[in-house]
Amino acid sequence: MWDGEDVSGAGEAIGVLVVDDDFRVARVHRAYVERVDSFRVVGVAGSGEQALSAVDELRPDLVLLDLYLPDVFGLDVIPRLRTAGHDCDVMVVSAAREADAVRGAVRRGVVDYLLKPFDFEDLRGRLERYAVQRGMLRDTVVRGQTDVDRVLAGAAMPVPSVPSLLRRLPKGMSAETAGLVERTLREAEGSLSASECARLTGVSRVSARRYLEYFHTVGAAEVSLRYGATGRPERRYRFVGAGRGVVSGDGRA
Repeated sequence: MWDGEDVSGAGEAIGVLVVDDDFRVARVHRAYVERVDSFRVVGVAGSGEQALSAVDELRPDLVLLDLYLPDVFGLDVIPRLRTAGHDCDVMVVSAAREADAVRGAVRRGVVDYLLKPFDFEDLRGRLERYAVQRGMLRDTVVRGQTDVDRVLAGAAMPVPSVPSLLRRLPKGMSAETAGLVERTLREAEGSLSASECARLTGVSRVSARRYLEYFHTVGAAEVSLRYGATGRPERRYRFVGAGRGVVSGDGRA
């Protein structure tokens, strides 16, 4: 049976259904999702049939869908959801690396495709990007072809206008700190690590990393990896806002 819960009073939280036949993996993915602001897991399903029943009952906004399910191939769940009238988004999370699986996912309109195994940062970045794009699509007013092209572009959408970005800062992030981190990144010669940004701004390294990752998610910063003699590669960030700041149109807070 699928594991669901009452989500009354969830507010603006994005409801997520986790679908994976391995309950241990599902538990990890559930914990990852619930660490991301504005997201809430509404249920867990272990098979395709359970996923269909759970969507009927819980009406999630997003389904994290494994492909190797015990009863059906995961991609075959999507057309059945559409036939049943469900318009929830689907993000594939799977170990399936076959080109046919990726092409099939694209044809079925998935919003993203994340290969297992992955860590929390991998999933968080994609969820936050999804939240931004979902808000942009929800608020789109079609006045002409440009607006239609922007909707169809999906993940290729340009960085949204400054007021729009500010309205969609994830919960717990402030415009003041975003402005401080952005100005520091814009004025840096080359790229910055989270530690360097923290030292220059006076915020904690964890906070600096969170804001830098947000700028990367919305397309205002790019990430490169610097490999040292030992340990994990260092993530470095460079502002690529093309002259428009995240906090103000001219780069000022």
